[in-house]
Amino acid sequence: MKNKAIKYFISAIIVTFVASSCAKKLDLFPTNDLTPEKTYSTAGGYKSVLAKIYGTLAITGNSGPAGNPDISGGLDEGSQVAFIRMFFNCQELPTDEAVVAWNDQTIKDFHNMSWNSSDPFLKGIYARPIYNITLINEYIRESTDAKLAERGITGTEASDIKKSVAEVRFLRAFNYWVMLDLFGKSTFITEADLIGTALPKEISKADLFTYIEKELKAIDADLAPVKTIEYGRVDQGADWALLARLYLNAGVYTGTPRYTDAITYAKKVIGGGYTLYTGYPKVFMADNDKAKDEFMFAINCDGLRTQAYGNTTFFVHAACGDETTEYGVGGGWYGYRATSALVNIFSDPTGTTDKRAMFTTTKYGTSPSQLAIADIGNFDQGPHVKKYVNVRSDGGAISDASGKTFADVDFPVFRLSEMYLIYAEAFLRGGAGADAATALIYMNNIRTRAYGNATGNIGAGSLTLQFILDERARELYWEGHRRTDLIRYGILTNSTYLWPWKGGVSSGTAVDSKYNVFPIPVSNIVANPNLTQNTGY
Repeated sequence: MKNKAIKYFISAIIVTFVASSCAKKLDLFPTNDLTPEKTYSTAGGYKSVLAKIYGTLAITGNSGPAGNPDISGGLDEGSQVAFIRMFFNCQELPTDEAVVAWNDQTIKDFHNMSWNSSDPFLKGIYARPIYNITLINEYIRESTDAKLAERGITGTEASDIKKSVAEVRFLRAFNYWVMLDLFGKSTFITEADLIGTALPKEISKADLFTYIEKELKAIDADLAPVKTIEYGRVDQGADWALLARLYLNAGVYTGTPRYTDAITYAKKVIGGGYTLYTGYPKVFMADNDKAKDEFMFAINCDGLRTQAYGNTTFFVHAACGDETTEYGVGGGWYGYRATSALVNIFSDPTGTTDKRAMFTTTKYGTSPSQLAIADIGNFDQGPHVKKYVNVRSDGGAISDASGKTFADVDFPVFRLSEMYLIYAEAFLRGGAGADAATALIYMNNIRTRAYGNATGNIGAGSLTLQFILDERARELYWEGHRRTDLIRYGILTNSTYLWPWKGGVSSGTAVDSKYNVFPIPVSNIVANPNLTQNTGY
């Protein structure tokens, strides 16, 4: 069982909130006696809501803020409400890194890049961050000095609550970054917008970028110093990491590159004392909390305390077929694989040299016949990914040892290797404050960990933008980066780079450039005339 303080913190309130969510669905005036006056009447109440805010990224319980409706609207909580699973579908399925065998509603439209504004999965991923933000806004409103004094919360308890406001503001900025990256704009609400008083406004791409940037800078001094907060909560390291990621993609988001800023914040993270954990595969195993010195922020998942089918439980089961022992689960879902294009980025796809090439299982190898996909619906065809496994590196028992249904694997949102890669790419793209020698050292740090020695290290002449893109695939695949990377390199939708079944064609084909951004769900536009559709949809 994992020794993770935040999981115990979250688990105490999951039953209460999840149970209440099941009864309310989308009633306009649900019966709910969890009013703000009751929920926030004690310091313990604040802790419960703070835990729920963190839990929105790991669990599918979706009861809204006190006295308000939930977000499900008839969506399936496992595949269409769960944050990690939906984010993965949006970031990985439209790329060379993932295909899915199932015929689950419109799921194949993601790899085909043929989705539309009525897609139920897009309805879910649009709703989830806004729900999370709504909950955060309420927490901020209830955490003012006046509210705390009114409730008799003073001293250390009041101080802790005030400090936690910076954490939830970070999580709000992170949720808005998801909206920016996926949809290019968003429904926009802050703590100043009371629920039910007016329809929310829409915020444009440029304005949303500026808002996220300002929020992250504003909370910097109020967050706990790097690596001083309990595992699973955010501190300055997470703040700087999101800024580095935001600035790396600023050219896409605003039309104005910010590579110098990306270098500045990547360097701040790198200088924060983080280290690469020895043994790349261990970073994605059931006891990957041991790799905490590599993570700026991880979404904690526990087989007993955060049970859900849409967190890393999904990663493990969906990639597993008959090889249940290897994946550490009781049954496979026969769903997700990669394409041969991802495997071919590795010089040795067997994993014998580069340990990141985790494509082999007992049943499936890496021969050309096993890598080819003639039928996406046939799970036996294509590279099987064994990156996330519900097995402990120390051989110990997993939390859900009896059922082997729910995974203990934490989802790494920000890792040190991403910061190394941001530094190197931003330098090659002309950012100031970096140098070639340091960029090369960072790349070889990543590769030395991957190979276990210096045999995979590169020389200065190999450090190119194409190498960085490929190295990002080798290091970060199935972590929710690939779509964003291909867009930044200008090759997601055009014919410059084709992979198997891109655009729904076995050999790959270009698609309309509108698929560089997802459409605003038509149901949201109908409900709120302040929202506008993205071009082409």
